[in-house]
Amino acid sequence: MSFRKVVRQSKFRHVFGQPVKNDQCYEDIRVSRVTWDSTFCAVNPKFLAVIVEASGGGAFLVLPLSKTGRIDKAYPTVCGHTGPVLDIDWCPHNDEVIASGSEDCTVMVWQIPENGLTAPLTEPVVLLEGHTKRVGIVTWHPTARNVLLSAGCDNVVLIWNVGTAEELYRLDSLHPDLIYNVSWNRNGSLFCSACKDKSVRIIDPRRGTLVAEREKAHEGARPMRAIFLADGKVFTTGFSRMSERQLALWDPENLEEPMALQELDSSNGALLPFYDPDTNVVYVCGKGDSSIRYFEITDEPPYIHFLNTFTSKEPQRGMGSMPKRGLEVSKCEIARFYKLHERKCEPIVMTVPRKSDLFQDDLYPDTAGPEAALEAEEWVSGQDANPILISLREAYVPSKQRDLKVSRRNVLSDSRPSAAPSSARPGATGSAASVHTTVSSGSLAGAMEAGKLDEVMQELRALRALVKEQGERIGRLEEQLGRMENGDA
Repeated sequence: MSFRKVVRQSKFRHVFGQPVKNDQCYEDIRVSRVTWDSTFCAVNPKFLAVIVEASGGGAFLVLPLSKTGRIDKAYPTVCGHTGPVLDIDWCPHNDEVIASGSEDCTVMVWQIPENGLTAPLTEPVVLLEGHTKRVGIVTWHPTARNVLLSAGCDNVVLIWNVGTAEELYRLDSLHPDLIYNVSWNRNGSLFCSACKDKSVRIIDPRRGTLVAEREKAHEGARPMRAIFLADGKVFTTGFSRMSERQLALWDPENLEEPMALQELDSSNGALLPFYDPDTNVVYVCGKGDSSIRYFEITDEPPYIHFLNTFTSKEPQRGMGSMPKRGLEVSKCEIARFYKLHERKCEPIVMTVPRKSDLFQDDLYPDTAGPEAALEAEEWVSGQDANPILISLREAYVPSKQRDLKVSRRNVLSDSRPSAAPSSARPGATGSAASVHTTVSSGSLAGAMEAGKLDEVMQELRALRALVKEQGERIGRLEEQLGRMENGDA
């Protein structure tokens, strides 16, 4: 269908999409043929991960971003699952840790060597067993370290503390049918889900309660998606009764009617939304499509504003999206997608052309950094925190990654943190302190280490404040220099 043209001012009206040159693509990758509406691809500033075909089990490739060109068939994979891998997700707080869900009913968490794989990786750092059917969704908590959500074809959502390899919450009565996707809100206090019963639900995982529900958000029988936006609204993609693809925007305070509803076309591929909270732009990629549409979400009607479409010749089998801190700021790059073809992965760069070489403050507000705002224990105890933001003005150099430490629980203690009785297994206690029952002989040394860590964190905070102050000063001087060059001062 053709979009109603509304002339409105937006710095994103002229976003320019450009595929990279062939020598910067990743060739000869046997992308998975599993019939599952996952992205099949996950990327962060260090690595690209792609779910691939594997004989006798499930596997995915992990490539350093710099390893472009033809990928040797003998290149080592992560291959510990006994069934096909259905979903993968990089940890937002450690660029070397990735989670995977599989048809073998398990979730595995992997630590990737700093320079990539030199041999097949078969042993995960953590094995999480709790689902009774295949696991199609894994997604990390946005602000709490080591908290991972998984959802399976058993219609159960499990939330894990990866640091102790224990199940925190089991939500087994809220979804009567297959869960299509799950999305955390900005601070990780709630998540929304799209389900095969055509309902969109907003759920408080720690209480195990349904906060809001909209039945028949989209009336079509084909798969839906629902994602939280930064301001708490919910954006959905789905199908009408006539099988036309739709987008909708919902206010969780009133789910009776959508704030906005747009019909796109009559294609049958599921629409995968990718959201940038810094610019409020949603990129929509259809499986089997050869295009990426993008929309700006605003506070004024019609709320969802069509911006443009990037079109290429080849259809996409999956798509990955680079976090903001992995983009090239000097080239005014506001998004980068990794498009999966049948045998290759092709990066697509989205830029907003600017004449000036100066840092573009309006394109790059402070963005979520890799530092966790909370520990798992703090989140379980009821605390919430927004992501810790970093400036992209300076050439950001991440701190050295910490290896994922897994501490097994003391078998003598059977206490576990819980929400309402319905959201945890029988026999669970409600004590938040029970997360701390992992006892080791080195606890005294751990306390001393914690003291040193506090000192380092204080020094780091002071340095961050200084860097921010200097960044603001540089910005003012650049602005003053620009005015002088233009003859304004």
